[in-house]
Amino acid sequence: MKISKAEFVKSIADYKTAKILPKPQIALVGRSNVGKSTLINILCSQNKLAKVSSSPGKTRLINLFNINDDFYLVDLPGYGYAKVNPQEKDRWSEMMENYFALAKDLKHIFLLMDIRREPSQDDLQMSLWIQHSAIPCTIIATKADKLPKSRRKPAASLLSDKLAMTFATPTIIFSSLEKSGISEIRQRIGDIMDDKPLYKRD
Repeated sequence: MKISKAEFVKSIADYKTAKILPKPQIALVGRSNVGKSTLINILCSQNKLAKVSSSPGKTRLINLFNINDDFYLVDLPGYGYAKVNPQEKDRWSEMMENYFALAKDLKHIFLLMDIRREPSQDDLQMSLWIQHSAIPCTIIATKADKLPKSRRKPAASLLSDKLAMTFATPTIIFSSLEKSGISEIRQRIGDIMDDKPLYKRD
């Protein structure tokens, strides 16, 4: 898919009160500092569309981006940041539960995971939420440039095996430095958007 238009729409703290146009959504989820904002910027060929921080736990809101006036990319707050206090973790959990329960136009999830690391308990919990919500998912194995090329496919396969998803879940290997995997992710978005009728939960 060619992305010819990409713009920030708004940040949302409570999806129950969100007022947005009904459009298909593709959400990005993953641990803090796994590279969601960087992926959005590269996909959309804009350096500053999504704010990137070297400090994990920076994204605390649900951020929506309008793509081609056709759908939203949704950057969800990262999880697993140890320095977040219990009250903030509870707020994050409620925000995410509300989003998954109420985002009826959510069409697909990109689950971003560091290719070098085994799934954490938070990753496993997220995979359970995805499966419980019956939302199609693609795993994006990030930071591939940190591994030799010979180790990338085995590492990505290990991530998929450890998650043990109960439905088919493709895995795409991605490096922001090498720009590898971008064409595959864009193609994946195109395939998702071409799936008619619109995936919409009851």
